[in-house]
Amino acid sequence: MEFIKQVIDLFLHLDRHLAEIINAYGGWTHALLFLIIFCETGLVVTPFLPGDSLLFAAGVFAGAGLLEIGWLLLILTAAAVLGDAVNYSIGFRIGQRLLENPNSRIFKKEYIEKTHRFYEKYGGKTIIIARFVPIVRTFAPFLAGVGRMGYLKFAVYNVTGAVGWVLICVLAGYFFGGLEFVKNNFSLIIALIVLISILPWIFEYGRHVIQKGKAAK
Repeated sequence: MEFIKQVIDLFLHLDRHLAEIINAYGGWTHALLFLIIFCETGLVVTPFLPGDSLLFAAGVFAGAGLLEIGWLLLILTAAAVLGDAVNYSIGFRIGQRLLENPNSRIFKKEYIEKTHRFYEKYGGKTIIIARFVPIVRTFAPFLAGVGRMGYLKFAVYNVTGAVGWVLICVLAGYFFGGLEFVKNNFSLIIALIVLISILPWIFEYGRHVIQKGKAAK
């Protein structure tokens, strides 16, 4: 319960936490952001780390001149691409064995099923679309590796999704973060970003439940 509270606090007060980090580490904050995005996209054990909201918050601070926008875009795009590549590799090499463990606390059945539904609907483009959906974003490249998706095809989707994700989220913060409404309602904006990012997940789950109900009749 305490861990959940800490995660919620991290999400809702990203501005405060990121400001503290920038004050403490200055330019090295770029490296820390790289690490967080790399882990969030590259390690299936860390789907709870902030993604969209962190990119937006980083863009806000770049707009305020506290982070370098050029380096930020380059570093975070590299982190997203490398993260998915590592995740794919893990899934390709040992993913099947990991999924066969019935006692796994990491590979929760509902996470895998949600990601599978995205693949059923969008195919390989799931790698791109999943960039904007928490949890699915973390498991999509892993399952692409498990399913032996051709690496060249995966790489194209990976780079395209990473560039689009980082540009949209970071530049949204960069250009709109200076508005008074955003400054005065930052926690609300972050909450809305999280809500919007999980809407596809909610819609897919609802559609799945409806179809399952119809099939049972």
